[in-house]
Amino acid sequence: MQLTNLYGGVNGVGTTVDLRGFGAFASSNTLILMNGRRLNDLDLQGVDLSTIPRDSIERIEIIRGNSGAVLYGDNAIGGVINIVTKTGIGGPPVKARVEGGVGSFDQGLVNVSTATNSGPWSTSFYGNGFRSDGYRVNNATSEVSGVGDLRYTTPDFTAYLNLSGDDQHVRLPGPRTVDPSIGLNQLVTDRRGTNNPFDFANKQDANITAGFTKTLWNGADLIIDGGYRNKQTQAAFLDPPDGDPFFFSFVNANLQTWSFTPRLSMKNLIFGMPSTVLTGVDFYDYGYTQDHRNAPGAIPIHTYDLSQQSLAAYWMQTIGLLPSTDFSYGARVQTTSVTARDRLNNPVGCELEFCDSAAAPLDTSQVNHALHIGFEHRFNDTFAIFARAASAFRTPNIDERVGVGFGPNFGPVKTFDLKIQTSDDVEGGFRIKAGMFEMQTSFYNMNLTNEIHFDPVNFVDVNLDPTRRYGTETAASLRVNDALLLRGGFAYTRAVFREGPFAGNDIPLVSRVTASGGVSWNIWQKYLVADATVRYWGKRFMDNDQENKALPIPANATVDFKLSGAYDRFFWSLSVNNLFNALYYDYAVASSFTEGRFNAYPLPGRTALLKAGVTF
Repeated sequence: MQLTNLYGGVNGVGTTVDLRGFGAFASSNTLILMNGRRLNDLDLQGVDLSTIPRDSIERIEIIRGNSGAVLYGDNAIGGVINIVTKTGIGGPPVKARVEGGVGSFDQGLVNVSTATNSGPWSTSFYGNGFRSDGYRVNNATSEVSGVGDLRYTTPDFTAYLNLSGDDQHVRLPGPRTVDPSIGLNQLVTDRRGTNNPFDFANKQDANITAGFTKTLWNGADLIIDGGYRNKQTQAAFLDPPDGDPFFFSFVNANLQTWSFTPRLSMKNLIFGMPSTVLTGVDFYDYGYTQDHRNAPGAIPIHTYDLSQQSLAAYWMQTIGLLPSTDFSYGARVQTTSVTARDRLNNPVGCELEFCDSAAAPLDTSQVNHALHIGFEHRFNDTFAIFARAASAFRTPNIDERVGVGFGPNFGPVKTFDLKIQTSDDVEGGFRIKAGMFEMQTSFYNMNLTNEIHFDPVNFVDVNLDPTRRYGTETAASLRVNDALLLRGGFAYTRAVFREGPFAGNDIPLVSRVTASGGVSWNIWQKYLVADATVRYWGKRFMDNDQENKALPIPANATVDFKLSGAYDRFFWSLSVNNLFNALYYDYAVASSFTEGRFNAYPLPGRTALLKAGVTF
């Protein structure tokens, strides 16, 4: 997977995970779940993984490609990442963990966790807090987040209540500009500086989910759960201090999400063959308001009100045709209804520059489907092959519908109406497991229609001409002995236009080649453990360079190293990221008007973090 970060935020703040090459829109094409429930919101902000306390994570499951769309619906074009969290079930009556750390750029952090058990009742809580001045000017970050869980468990019945929330404050330093025509190169002369000393983005998030699982009969479980989420965001995007306040932008938004997701899990025999079925209904109701002002406290120029409801039914079944052969199939049908309104209030005197216009109202309802069919055959305990075909869809999110653009005469153009993105893909590969060695290789081809993309020059979202992604992925690990583990991965990814004026060209911001390798070495009975990881990514074309003519974002590599240890109840770690101080950037935008000019977002060089803690 490819990673993208604009501002080098500490603790992973703002990092986007990209499965199968979606570049700037990876956050809308990779679905992220927590315990099987959607974390992706109906906006472009994406899931900030830093708000999930790392100590709360039990494991991470990944479904690559379209197949996850049957079970989980929208956004699962590139794949699905399911983060499964710990519970207090089965542990000691009381346990706790406290950890603190200090690091580069005045970073400080505190992590706490606790869990209790008493008969059928269990509780757990995981909390994080950190702050940092950041790598660049106007790059400070602070965040507090927590996850709490209350659970009642018996052999045939489980009920739970989960609460989570976070409060995040991020300063936005903006890009550094390079323009050879005037001898300007801020990446060299002032890499850590800013032209946007007052920009910021803040977020407050609160979630509650509750549900129960009841065993109906042997092999059949009924799961009933639902949730409510409220997210508020505030942001300011200002010109330099001597800029025109008319073009300043202050944005306030509120997103509320209600969900109800009952499902039935069944494991039984059909004509003597083992069968696993997961079927259910997903209902999501989103309400969103956003206002745009050019001064704090001013009357909003635009107030957007959008609502979206989706109702889906799905069925996924896996049948063991033979002891060595599994066949799976599934389908999902989803109805999505959207209502959008734009209330306009142009400021006095706008005619001296230009007045804005309101987007036309939108009332639409569409039916979409996702499909999956696949098989796996195990020749023996060592070698297996698999293949599948699937289709998926992605509806435009709220920020994409609210896009602002400029027409031929530089008059404002707005539209809520974008076409739904669809994808059809096929994949095949093999797995090897021989003793301590494991490897999986897959080959895939994905054809997309109406892919949604942002035009960073005209500030409007558009549907691209038909596109295609194809490539191969390999992941391998070797357990040399009880103390030494080697791991590695390689991917070749092509993301190209299939039709239109750019047919055959690469889609911006996708590296053709990515690779990684690592080693974990238990040097001395857990008292001293070393971990090292090298990550390489090839060059990629800048955003807005569909012609593939501008200077690409250079290829680069980083090496991360960590020493850690534990003694009795005490533990510590010292990590150094980007050990060899590579100076790189993940994102850049090419100018449409000046050849060679671009804006880039430089990332930190070498950073260090020292942590220590104790368990109780």
